[in-house]
Amino acid sequence: MRKLKGKILPIRYYGDKSLRKATEPVSELTEEIKQLIADLTRTMYEKDGVGLSAPQVGSSLKIFVVDPFWFQEGKKKNPFVFINPKYLELKGEISAEEGCLSFPGIYAKVNRAQKIVIEALNENWEKIKYEAEDLFSRVLQHEYDHLEGILFVDRVSKLKRIVFLKKLQELEKTTDENGVNIG
Repeated sequence: MRKLKGKILPIRYYGDKSLRKATEPVSELTEEIKQLIADLTRTMYEKDGVGLSAPQVGSSLKIFVVDPFWFQEGKKKNPFVFINPKYLELKGEISAEEGCLSFPGIYAKVNRAQKIVIEALNENWEKIKYEAEDLFSRVLQHEYDHLEGILFVDRVSKLKRIVFLKKLQELEKTTDENGVNIG
């Protein structure tokens, strides 16, 4: 199987309507889906992210990629692809700071499950199941939320959100009348 060369896609910022829409399941692994996976992966690395979901690049498909450890260990890249993911289990709770490529310069503490079990299809259309803890769990939950139209700032108290309200308003101004990010 030939390796597709991914393109760097523009990231959609807060205010873009695609970030608030729930996604549609992928019904088959087409060349277009394979290209989207390659594009998501390349974009994630080029933008120094640890995860990227399809809605963040304007796609309404239930796909995300993650690699929470690539910035460690000599920047060795080992991306994980999740198509049509679903939680099987969530346990415990932990709070840590998060950021998001769709929210440049905004970081906040978010409560998440400490451990999860998640199932999905991978880039070869094979069923996969992961038990994830700590950072891996957090990244998976963050990207899964994107597939449901939930943003990390939605998980921050209104009082804490006031701290970065001005930055959110500035990001919203970068969208046109249709809610599409214009840069």
